[in-house]
Amino acid sequence: MIIKNGRVINPSNGFDDVVDILVQDGKIKAIGKFDDILEKEVIDAKGCVVAPGLVDIHVHFREPGFTYKEDIQSGSDAAAAGGFTTVVAMANTKPIIDNEEVLDKVIDKMKKSKINVYTVAAITKEFKGQELVDMERLYELGAVGFSDDGIPLNDEEIILEAMLKAKELNIPLSFHEESPKLIGLPGINEGEVSKKLGIKGAPSVSEDVMVARDSMLALYTGATIDIQHISSGNSVDMVRFIKSLGANVYAEVTPHHFSITEEKVLEHKALAKMNPPLRTEDDRLRIIKGLKDGTIEIIATDHAPHSIEEKSGELTKSPSGIIGLETSLALGITNLVNKGHLSLIDLLKKMTVNPAKLYNLDCGTLDIGSKADIVIFKEDESYIVDKFKSKSCNSPFIGDTLYGKIKYTICNGEIVYENK
Repeated sequence: MIIKNGRVINPSNGFDDVVDILVQDGKIKAIGKFDDILEKEVIDAKGCVVAPGLVDIHVHFREPGFTYKEDIQSGSDAAAAGGFTTVVAMANTKPIIDNEEVLDKVIDKMKKSKINVYTVAAITKEFKGQELVDMERLYELGAVGFSDDGIPLNDEEIILEAMLKAKELNIPLSFHEESPKLIGLPGINEGEVSKKLGIKGAPSVSEDVMVARDSMLALYTGATIDIQHISSGNSVDMVRFIKSLGANVYAEVTPHHFSITEEKVLEHKALAKMNPPLRTEDDRLRIIKGLKDGTIEIIATDHAPHSIEEKSGELTKSPSGIIGLETSLALGITNLVNKGHLSLIDLLKKMTVNPAKLYNLDCGTLDIGSKADIVIFKEDESYIVDKFKSKSCNSPFIGDTLYGKIKYTICNGEIVYENK
């Protein structure tokens, strides 16, 4: 395969030029001009950006246990349609991925996917926060990290033990930071919107206190941790501070948290309900500041599919979460690049090489000899958010006009999505 005439951007080394890419045996063979090379398959990428396949380290593919919402194959289809060639799934399945048997079965199914799908395992058995899983054994079997995502950890002794083990194994721990004792209704920010709705919501301090605690524990232990789906401006400031002290703390943010605010709940109801919730415009702007100065290194979707029936019910009873794989890049281009907050190469760093680095994954680059995981998109082409490859359609962005249309997604040298 040869990809011709595209603007090739490789965030891992800053390369940005109009050249061709030669792909052979599933790997990038050469980058340059190859007018005389005859290949069976030629993709004309003129007017398009050619970048590493996107990497999302926070998705929920719902298998096993909730496959009416999503499964590994449909989630992979959604990922490919969004330009993602590598994803990391969370462990909050049914049964939870906290033992060898479940992990083996899940990884076996993931190997059959059209893209590269990895998984974390739980930090604690049954997500109860009381006893660590056998981290060393599960890591040996293929778990790329550990997280009780969806369930905050409340026992500092357990967290300290987990961090010390994670440092020994040189693997990351990812934390969902919301203190349940400070929350009324999860998924809705405690503020002006919750007052209008007559409910007690989830205040930003419920996130802040846990980010502060785990950041200090990371500094103390030297462990690498990831603050998942950061939503509070104060938490961004705390991560910036703890980094200045030398802690190995990463932060990820979702496209919805840098794109919209709590006001969308009044318009979209349960389609704008997620944990942690959409917060204020001040929080959104401080998140963008964190993206600009490098405090937030990673953009991850927290792709969380739910059925139409689940999301069309009463707001207080509907589950939290939205899908995000198929709109992620476009929301970044529309709300960060086009508005002058980030350059395109900086956006791509946060969606390729940076997340790959956190989980020690061999992807996120267009270096010679690397896997031919590639996304081709037209930065200035707009489209209206409509249908999805995901089984679910729980998105507050339906009907919105976004910029950055995916044309091809190539994984291991094979076209896995095409939209000319």
